[in-house]
Amino acid sequence: MTDVFVYTTPHDERARPLVEALIEEYESRYGNYFGEPARNELTRYPAEYFAPPHGSFLLLLRDGLTIGGGAFKRYDERTAELKRIWTHADLRQQGLARKVVYELEAQAVRQGYSRIYLTTGFRQPEATQLYLRSGYTALFDVDVDPEVYGHLAFEKDISHLAAQTPSQAGEAGKLSTHAA
Repeated sequence: MTDVFVYTTPHDERARPLVEALIEEYESRYGNYFGEPARNELTRYPAEYFAPPHGSFLLLLRDGLTIGGGAFKRYDERTAELKRIWTHADLRQQGLARKVVYELEAQAVRQGYSRIYLTTGFRQPEATQLYLRSGYTALFDVDVDPEVYGHLAFEKDISHLAAQTPSQAGEAGKLSTHAA
């Protein structure tokens, strides 16, 4: 069993399981709560937003099959915004999402960012816990019913990763750039 990160684009055929599963998951959790179908959210940004020099899109493959992935795009000059963090439903609670997040953080540093921003939906408590346990600061009151906010925003300073060598940055998430 070999896990490998592949940097690619949302148009890569191997990204289809990620996109389709996210649409299904968002629709099952939110329906039309936000006033539009989930597919609209996942196609809101052109693929170029997730390409260097300002963005990145990665897949986590296991023996050639997509088991996870995520992306970031430019939020501002020093901030990357994480998007599309996903792991296969049958493989959750194994630390794969955390590996994806750490790999994206390391890549964001390599591309010159020093801060990460992201939002997740209020009906995704496991995502909220992932970000809190991964060192993100909630930009909302965690003691208030999350539905009040709709989208839950987080941030993390990653400037300390720039002082590490590329292998140290990867090791911070127990990864290398190409293999998990």
